[in-house]
Amino acid sequence: MNPAQHAKAVAAETAAFVATVTAADLSTPVPTCPGWTLADLTRHVGSVHRWFTELLRLRVRQAPTSRDVDLRLPEHPDSLPDWLAQSAAQAAEVFATTDLDAPMWAWGVDQHARFWVRRMLFETLVHRVDAQLALGLSPDVDRALAVDGIDEFLTNLPFASPFAPLTARLRAPDRTIRFSCTDGEDGDGDGDGHGGGDWVVGLRPDGFALVVDPAESRTADAAVRGTAADLLLLLYGRLDRRSDAFHLVGDADLLAHWFDHSAF
Repeated sequence: MNPAQHAKAVAAETAAFVATVTAADLSTPVPTCPGWTLADLTRHVGSVHRWFTELLRLRVRQAPTSRDVDLRLPEHPDSLPDWLAQSAAQAAEVFATTDLDAPMWAWGVDQHARFWVRRMLFETLVHRVDAQLALGLSPDVDRALAVDGIDEFLTNLPFASPFAPLTARLRAPDRTIRFSCTDGEDGDGDGDGHGGGDWVVGLRPDGFALVVDPAESRTADAAVRGTAADLLLLLYGRLDRRSDAFHLVGDADLLAHWFDHSAF
C-alpha cells in the first residue's frame, strides 16, 4: 500500500469506528483494552488523530518534548463519536496539503511524513476492532490492510522500547520466528511468501529485527500460521496464539518469549 491508500483507509476505518460507537452505550467495557470503556477508546483514538495531525502540520524534524495539543474534547461523552469524525476530517485536510514523502521525525524506521499516516491507520483499525468486539460484533479486516499492518508492526517494533519497554527483552542467541499467512493471494495457502504474506523475525543477543529476505531463512526455529487478519490481531494481542485460528510449530518457549514481550 502507498501513502495515498493509507490516507484513504484512515478515513474509511474512522468512519467504521464512528458507525460502531454511534448510538452505543459508551460506558460499555472494552475487554481487549482492560479498564477502558467505549468512551475511553473513542477519546483515545481521537486524541491520537489530533496529536499525529499536529505533528504533520508542524513537520517536526526532532522528537517533540511535549504532547500538549488542543484536543477540543466535547463536554458530554455522547458527543465523542462526532468529535472523532471531526478529528479524522482535520487529519484528512492535513494529509491533502502535506508532501507525505517529505523528511520528518518519526519514532520508527521510516523518517518521513508518511510514517504518521500509516501509524494512524493501524491505530484506528485495531481500535475499531476493539469497539466491535466490545459490542459482540464480528470484525472484518481486509486482507491487503492486514498484510500491510503486519509489516508495519514488525518493521517498527524494534524501535518501540521507549513506550513498550518489554520489547527490550526480545533477545535470543540467533533464533528466528516465521509468521505466515494461510490466505495468500495465489490461493495455495502454503505461507511461502506469495502474495506478501511471509515474515521472519531474527532475535539476536543485541536485539531483534525483520530478516530482509525471508527466503534466506527458510527453516525458522518457530512459526505461526494463520490468516492475515488473524495474524494482525494476534500480534496486537487481540487473539490468543493457542486458539484454533493458528497453527504453531517449533520452539514453544521461543514463541512464549515473543508474545510475553512484544506487547505494543
